[in-house]
Amino acid sequence: MNNHSITINPHAAQPTSLLSLGKSFWRNRQLIVQMTKREVIGRYKGSAMGLAWSFFNPVFMLIVYTFVFSEIFKARWGGVGGEESKAQFAVVLFVGMIVLSLFSEVINRAPGLILSNVNYVKKVIFPIEILPVIAMGAALFHSFISLSVLLAAFALFNSYLHWTVVFFPLVLLPLVILTLGLAWILASLGVFIRDVGQTIGLVTTVLMFLSPVFYPITAVPERFRPFIMANPLTFIIEQARDVLVWGHTPNWLGLGIYTLAASIVAWIGYFWFQKTRKGFADVL
Repeated sequence: MNNHSITINPHAAQPTSLLSLGKSFWRNRQLIVQMTKREVIGRYKGSAMGLAWSFFNPVFMLIVYTFVFSEIFKARWGGVGGEESKAQFAVVLFVGMIVLSLFSEVINRAPGLILSNVNYVKKVIFPIEILPVIAMGAALFHSFISLSVLLAAFALFNSYLHWTVVFFPLVLLPLVILTLGLAWILASLGVFIRDVGQTIGLVTTVLMFLSPVFYPITAVPERFRPFIMANPLTFIIEQARDVLVWGHTPNWLGLGIYTLAASIVAWIGYFWFQKTRKGFADVL
């Protein structure tokens, strides 16, 4: 990007097709990579440990959650007792945390994406539709670090890794698509309704406790299970555990249906964002 600002008409109509979205991704691919790097590095700027925090944060949270849920609440996923059960519990719990963190990080930041980048809306030629993609890129980086910690822990406890771990990116892809769609909607709504930013934190907290992150679905009474299964995180968490922990192949039909539904949400989100962005400059 040039350093000088180029004023444009922020009220101009924007393309809303999936083809235009694909073209925007391709045209701005280098910008997305550069800004994602800046986003990740900027988060730890000024701290003595720098990027090392991206490794220690998930490890610390894993230790705390495992202690609280396996020692105090005595939660179990099954398996043998003693130390081995705690190690297994930690790994199973961590898979749920990785999926939850990816979703929550992007969704919680989405309402403030435009508000924190007002100059991009008003003064320069900048593809603001890629801001949620940049947030997703940063979240995926942290997920990759957490996944590395998980695989290292699993290999340490079990002396092997399941070959099905290669399917994990395919399991995560539908959630990435869905989250981007929701992020576009929330980024737009966050401009017009400032309360969205406060509300979404409550929503992601509710989704956390209504998904099988800290407990197996079998621990939920039958009458409440439909509510847990309706949570968009539940299926992905269960599939992620299948390929990473239990060594099962994914439910391809389920992933296919989820991907189709997520793609529809993503297009609706992009369409909404592109249609409403001409009003951003008036409100900001």
